[in-house]
Amino acid sequence: MTDLEEGWFDPETSTFGDRIAGAREAAGMTQSQLARRLGIQLNTLRGWEDDRAEPRANKLQMMAGLLNVSLVWLLNGVGEGAPSMSDPATPDINGMLNELRDLRTQMGQMADRMGLLEKRLRQAVKETT
Repeated sequence: MTDLEEGWFDPETSTFGDRIAGAREAAGMTQSQLARRLGIQLNTLRGWEDDRAEPRANKLQMMAGLLNVSLVWLLNGVGEGAPSMSDPATPDINGMLNELRDLRTQMGQMADRMGLLEKRLRQAVKETT
């Protein structure tokens, strides 16, 4: 039985980093996989899981979606948490879910890039007028 199945995600004792690590493990992802999907360095994720740093709001929201947990649970341990590691999902379903999560991450990253480009374009138009 794993720590997750034993319920060590007690809001009284678990830390933010504990919840990230537990939800990541329940989602069947390695640290490297989650870091790649979030578009961050592996050391950044390790810092979050070790409670040495915290993510910005956009990465926090993206992480909650990728890990299929609520933002509130991720922040304070209250509400819908990490799925049970004993879920009967087949590898094919997990693969499809992982692919959907990857697409959601890519869409978020593209939206961020589009926002920056729009800002630059507005500034360029403003400078030429």
